[in-house]
Amino acid sequence: MNIKPLADRVLISPAAAEEKTIGGIIIPDSAKEKPLKGKVVAVGNGTKDEEMILKTGDEVLYGKYAGTELEIDNEKYLIMRQSDVLAVVG
Repeated sequence: MNIKPLADRVLISPAAAEEKTIGGIIIPDSAKEKPLKGKVVAVGNGTKDEEMILKTGDEVLYGKYAGTELEIDNEKYLIMRQSDVLAVVG
């Protein structure tokens, strides 16, 4: 993969949705909550008004509806502005 986000955008690999069962019933993927945690895969250079604080490898939390979903080489990613990231974990 060779993607370089522009300006203040970051590319995030979402954490896998957790398997949940209710009384022995497995919940299908379509009904699972989207993960709100992921790992930064690539970052832009920032803008003159906003310095890039995030770096590749950071584990982050983001909003439920943040970012745009992408599928590259059968892997799902999110691309969003740095300001859509809520926190760095760890």
